[in-house]
Amino acid sequence: MGIPMNTLCVKCLLNKHIDNARSLGTEEQANAFVGDIFRLFSNQQEWNSSMMGMHINELYVRHYGLPHDRFREEKRRSNEYVKERLPRIRQKVQKSEDPIYTALQYAIMGNYIDFSALGKNVSFDALEQMLEQPEKFELDRAVYLQFREELDRAEKMLYITDNAGEIGFDLLLAEELQKCYVNLKITFCVRGKPALNDAMREDAAFMELPFPVIDNGNGVGGTELSLCNQQTLDALSDAHVVLAKGMGNTETLYGCGHHIFYAFLVKCPRFMQFFQKPFMTTMFIREGQDQVCGAM
Repeated sequence: MGIPMNTLCVKCLLNKHIDNARSLGTEEQANAFVGDIFRLFSNQQEWNSSMMGMHINELYVRHYGLPHDRFREEKRRSNEYVKERLPRIRQKVQKSEDPIYTALQYAIMGNYIDFSALGKNVSFDALEQMLEQPEKFELDRAVYLQFREELDRAEKMLYITDNAGEIGFDLLLAEELQKCYVNLKITFCVRGKPALNDAMREDAAFMELPFPVIDNGNGVGGTELSLCNQQTLDALSDAHVVLAKGMGNTETLYGCGHHIFYAFLVKCPRFMQFFQKPFMTTMFIREGQDQVCGAM
């Protein structure tokens, strides 16, 4: 279940965290920190990188005294940036030919706000340009039609979020879905503990989501079913439609057997290989559909 790590993930994680460790302290501290990362790799070879990320985050706390929520400032800036622009984007969505399709484009566009995968390359200036060109984020029309058809029959939807800031665009999509499917009960699921710059309850509250919000009870940057609380597992089983945003949710859930729609941007070499797509490809796929995937 999920998309396991391979050597591309190992290389990416090591490069990123070694550079970061060297900037935080002495070479001796960095050596000890990286040694513990190697021990994680050797002891848990079946983990995906989202699971690995949770344990590496604990190493930052232990070795450098960093807070568990070490991306708090990035989350704050992301939330404020998106919330300030929501009225303008909401107008664009509502005036479009297909507001749900357009809102979904913006929701996937928001997946760019990823300080884990993209790090310092996240640029709000670049995002500002993206916001003016939603048509460039083209979706698989066949999957979109299937999404709409399943919503026609659905009574409950579980919306699994990804990053802070991005959750504001998720709100716009949920608003349009509620307008079209007035009897659809939409529940949002956020992270239960700090996980990089992923959204938590406080981020949903900041965006003033008018929908029920649950959290998954853990700090994995995805939806690791073995660690999720019973409320999340029940919501996943009860939902007629599930939308999972971002690479972390895809990485942890893909192949789990639930009928899930995944929406994300391809932002790392592992996903480029697995889905055989170029960097920053817009992805809207459904669990169980035939996918042409690269080597595991």
